[in-house]
This record gives sequence, C-alpha cells and structure tokens, in this order.
Amino acid sequence: MNAYRLYISWLTLTRKEVMRVLRIWTQTLLPPAITMGIYFVVFGSFLGGQIKEIEGYPYIQFILPGLVMMTCITSSFSNVASSFFSAKFMRHIEEMLVSPMPDWIMVTGFVAGGIVRGVICGIIVALVGLFFTQIPVFNVFVIAFYLLASASLFSLAGLLNALIARKFDDISIVPTFILTPLTYFAGTFYSIKMLPETWQKVSLANPIFYMVDGFRYGFLGIHDASLMVGVVLLVVLNLAGLMLSMHLVKKGVGLRS
Repeated sequence: MNAYRLYISWLTLTRKEVMRVLRIWTQTLLPPAITMGIYFVVFGSFLGGQIKEIEGYPYIQFILPGLVMMTCITSSFSNVASSFFSAKFMRHIEEMLVSPMPDWIMVTGFVAGGIVRGVICGIIVALVGLFFTQIPVFNVFVIAFYLLASASLFSLAGLLNALIARKFDDISIVPTFILTPLTYFAGTFYSIKMLPETWQKVSLANPIFYMVDGFRYGFLGIHDASLMVGVVLLVVLNLAGLMLSMHLVKKGVGLRS
C-alpha cells in the first residue's frame, strides 16, 4: 500500500471509532460528567469545606486535576477494550485481518478512538468543575502532554485487555480490580506528603501516581515527585505498549482460533 492508501485506511478506521463515541454519547460522554459532578458535590462542596487547604489551594481545586485524569484513564481504557472486543466477538475484525491494512494501522486506529474519548471526557469533567471552583492553569503544555500520553497509554492497555479477553466479563476485570484501586491510591484525593513515610514509598511504586502528580502540576504548579520520572515513564510505557500490541496482533493472539 502506498502512503495515500495507508492514510485513507487509518483515517477510515479512526473516523469509525470517533463516530462510535459521538453516536452513543449517552453511554460514552454523559456518565463521566454525572459521576464526576457527584464527586465534586460530595468531596468538593460537602467535605471540602471541612478539609484544610492543601499546598495553599482549596481542597476542591486540589482534587480537580486528579478527577479529570481518573476520568481520562478509565474512559480511554474502556472505549478501546469494548470496541475491539466487540469487533472480535462479531467477527468483523477478520475483514481487517485479511485486508492489506498493516497491523500498526489497526492498532493506532483503535487507539486514536480511545484517545479522543479520554480527552473529550476529561474536558467535560473540567467544564463541570467550573460550576464548583475556578480552574488555575500553570502550564498548558504539561497539561496537554499528560492528558494525551495517559489517554494513549490506557487505550493501548484496553486493546491488550481486549486481545486476551475470551468473554465480555473479562474486559471488566482490569478496570474493577486494577485501575480503580490504583487511581484511588494515586494521590487523586490527597497529597502523598500527608501519608506516613512507608505509604509514601508505596505510592511511588504506583505508575498512575506520576500521571496524576504531573497533571496536577500543569494546573496548580505543585508536585510531590519528580516530573522527569513521570515523563520518561509515560514515553517508555507508551512505546512498550505499542510494540507489544502490534506484536500480538501480528501473531494473531486472541484473534485466530
């Protein structure tokens, strides 16, 4: 395939994934807005007034970046996991496998859809947050990098989950037993400086902590860990996830019986 046909292949698949997100917006975009609106009311308005400022910022402003990142992570993961597994289950993934479309087109096309949903949901949650507090912006480039890189990473993770899943129940295991605990213990609702030293060290072993911490820096200009570690971690994990995904698709893992 020449460059033009490669571009058309990628654009067609990406457009399909993006239109899927927009077509069923009541399932893909509305729930995060409602859920995070409840978080803002309960944690920000009801409890926030009882909690002292953290690093000089009101509690609701402190947790806002974490809630945006949590929404981005879960939305991008679930989008690719459900979409790719549905393609497997309905067997129209086979049409892509027998086409001249390269494996990397298939992988990046699905991942692009996950990134779009993750970013849109993150923006929606930030807009919902405007009803409860002002949103300071310290560095827009840091915000953009962490949002896009995190959405990309968990879109790849969702694709890997869909590849090895054998039934629909399998794609809910990772969000329930891995993603949710990691996001809650990633400093989303607190600064790890408030924890005992032992638990601070445990938090540093959580990769999502660096994403929340770096993203919060983009808004508030404060951070608990090295920003460089977060940047390197995201770049390395994205590259590893991309190579592993393309390798598994090429081998037909989970795709060929």
